[in-house]
Amino acid sequence: MKPSNRINQFGESIIREMTRHAHEHGAINLSQGYPDFDPPQVIVDAAVAAIRGGENQYTVTWGYPPLRARLAELYTPKLGRTLDPDVHVTVTCGVTEGIVVAMQAVANPGDEVLVLEPAHENFRPAAIMAGARAVPVPLTAPDYRLDYEMLASRVTAQTRALLINTPHNPTGRVFDEAEMAALIEVVTANDLVLITDEIYEHILYDGRVHVSPALHPALRDRTIVVGGLSKTFAITGWRLGFVFAPDALASGVRRMHDYITICAPTPLQAAAVAALDLPESYYTELTESYQQRRDTLLEYLAEADFRALTPEGAYYTIADYRGLSVPQARLNGMDFAMWMTRDVGVAVVPMSSFYSDPSLGEGSVRFAFPKKLETLRMAGERLLAIR
Repeated sequence: MKPSNRINQFGESIIREMTRHAHEHGAINLSQGYPDFDPPQVIVDAAVAAIRGGENQYTVTWGYPPLRARLAELYTPKLGRTLDPDVHVTVTCGVTEGIVVAMQAVANPGDEVLVLEPAHENFRPAAIMAGARAVPVPLTAPDYRLDYEMLASRVTAQTRALLINTPHNPTGRVFDEAEMAALIEVVTANDLVLITDEIYEHILYDGRVHVSPALHPALRDRTIVVGGLSKTFAITGWRLGFVFAPDALASGVRRMHDYITICAPTPLQAAAVAALDLPESYYTELTESYQQRRDTLLEYLAEADFRALTPEGAYYTIADYRGLSVPQARLNGMDFAMWMTRDVGVAVVPMSSFYSDPSLGEGSVRFAFPKKLETLRMAGERLLAIR
């Protein structure tokens, strides 16, 4: 007895593995990207009220109607086209499922999907599960910019889609106008579908504002936008994502979602309406608090002799550890991450896990900083003890 061939093409998540090691060794978990603080109380109260109020059975497969209506209202101006909540909006079990159903709805066996690397761990498996092949497009250190020539060179007759994440995990990049122009040229010239992961749309730094690629007129009818509430509202365990698909692809997204999960948890979808009704001041405070967390961690990393990238968005930073004056600085990424977790007491993720060719990520690890300031300071003091 043996598993299917597709299963043999990818392993289990290294990110979640590092969280398990963090628990095992009592390390501060800066590996997996989830907060160690609670969501706004109004959202929690709304979830409790929904459970007590009887919202405990299946809702409409593609999403709790008031939530879909609110999402359509909020994102119609952001995407520059009218979103019909009964056609274009699907609520999923997190962005992970959103990526999977988008890929299943678009790709045929034998197709190729371009994936910018370093990439989140689920991107490549999502393509494989659809019978497609993930073709890596490397973003090169130290600036991790999207290069037109590199992107265009990876397109073949089999290329069906391009999958991007902006703000980007793990680099923290927010692609600028020149990079977006290159992307638009490649997508439109080759009649590709664009799938965007925009989960970090509200977490940006230094005055940046998120602009969805789907807002560009040339991309509106060929872009599937995937987003979610997990990161914005500190509810990663609720598993609430959403997909906005154009007319030609919306039905496919819904059918795949229907048979994969039926629906996301009904009472939590009801509570999500309360989350989306929070005032604009919530997002201002969110940005300010994350910028403080970013700057706090970066200060400790610099003092501890890590060479860390300053993120423009999302809540991760890549740090090169090869300049540390300890013997472990010569270890490969996974061994260094294990040493950090076991002996330093700070869990991180090896950058090798974000590449189809792990050697491209050697020498660096990813730190996640969606944590209380006191947690980051405690982690920082442990990092300083390395010197």
